[in-house]
Amino acid sequence: MEESLDFNTAEFEALLNQSSELVLQQFEGIALKKGFHHKGQSVIEGWFDEPIPNHGMPVDILLKEVDEKIIQTATGNLGANMYGYVMAGGNQVGIIAEKLAATINQNVAKWHLAPAITEIDKRVVQWASEMIGFGKDVGGFLGSSGSSANLDGLTVARNVFFEKYDIRNKGLFGMAPMTVYCSSETHNSVDKSVQLLGIGNNQLRHIAVDNQFKIDLEALEYQIEADISDGCKPFCIIGNAGTVNTGAIDDLKALSTMAKKYGLWLHIDGAYGGLASSLESLKGLYEGIEHADSVALDFHKWLYQPFEVGCLLVKNWSNLKKTYFKQATYLDKSLEVEKGRLEFNEHHFLLSRSAKSLKVWMSIKAYGLTRIKSMIQKDIDLTKYLNNKITDSSDFELVAASDLAISCFRFTNGLKDAAAITALNKQLVPALERDGRVFITSTSLNGTFVLRACFINHRKTKASTDYLLEVIREVGARVV
Repeated sequence: MEESLDFNTAEFEALLNQSSELVLQQFEGIALKKGFHHKGQSVIEGWFDEPIPNHGMPVDILLKEVDEKIIQTATGNLGANMYGYVMAGGNQVGIIAEKLAATINQNVAKWHLAPAITEIDKRVVQWASEMIGFGKDVGGFLGSSGSSANLDGLTVARNVFFEKYDIRNKGLFGMAPMTVYCSSETHNSVDKSVQLLGIGNNQLRHIAVDNQFKIDLEALEYQIEADISDGCKPFCIIGNAGTVNTGAIDDLKALSTMAKKYGLWLHIDGAYGGLASSLESLKGLYEGIEHADSVALDFHKWLYQPFEVGCLLVKNWSNLKKTYFKQATYLDKSLEVEKGRLEFNEHHFLLSRSAKSLKVWMSIKAYGLTRIKSMIQKDIDLTKYLNNKITDSSDFELVAASDLAISCFRFTNGLKDAAAITALNKQLVPALERDGRVFITSTSLNGTFVLRACFINHRKTKASTDYLLEVIREVGARVV
């Protein structure tokens, strides 16, 4: 029997070099990297429909299989031709950091399990707060995504807001219905979060939006007043710092004033657009974010990190500990040689957690905030460039633009009938996926089916933006 799972040094070096070569190959011809590789679900399923191997295979052969079946068919998030959802292209320093983080294999649960990474986690939280103007000496936690950060934020909101009712021990039994408020454009992770927290979707109030897709403040206050009259317990307002559909930014200053008026917790979903508040050109749109009680961010969006890393910011560490701390004998720290160590396991649900902060810390150190901000600004400027090209064209129609980097439009191909335009665009989405040169998705705005392009990749250029319209025109002409 072999003594371990390790290779000898020469073998391991060869495998590392082979894997690095696969990485480098992904950057060859990246400007024209396909957005999607259409193979068919049944075909790909067949590649992996195999019994569990009882005996291993040579890893150099395995890497060739990985290249052929996984890397070469991967959706093109890395390249400039991905416009679907909110998919950033990552950065090269982040790739290096991920390899190093996997090597040291730190569990950021207790300080003495990951001393340097724990301190880096704390520093990244402070840097994030500084970027968005949230405040100094705040608490926070790096998790998997903006969705998880929304769940984390609402968990803290519920447990801290209802601490006087001993909610951690008694639960929701006998409580008046807790009501949460957000716009109809808010991310569906909020709906999932209120389900998981036992609040229930019937108590989540989706407030109508105005013609800019921002929350209607009058409708919000009317609903809060109505709920109070009905014996409900309003406790949280959720503001959008950039919606996924259009990039709309709610009036955060007005929301903070309303939250203060009614004594409510204010949570900001900044997963998509929160980090854009670091731009001088946009700071005015985010006024009021500093008054929030919690903010969700997503570093694998506009910090261009490899998946996955989200972040929750709260005003102080004590609110996290009030929410999550549970004494356990196997986590006892009474015998530790130093006081003042921050134990992340006492401030979040997770115990085992990878070194997510290393890639963020290394990226900011390597590129500098000024350069990162210039890439965010470039994404926004390219979106405006696309909007102008659409407006100046005769075969496209701009439906919604935002201050961020999302454009919603339709390919009309000269058609005038609304139903015919909708039918054309519904056919376009799968046709473009089959074509594969660009990847773009759709959404619905006020009942209108639209194509939705998201610019959140530092590798995009005016040439790649022009290419998007060219491909849509070419494919669109074939589906008429």
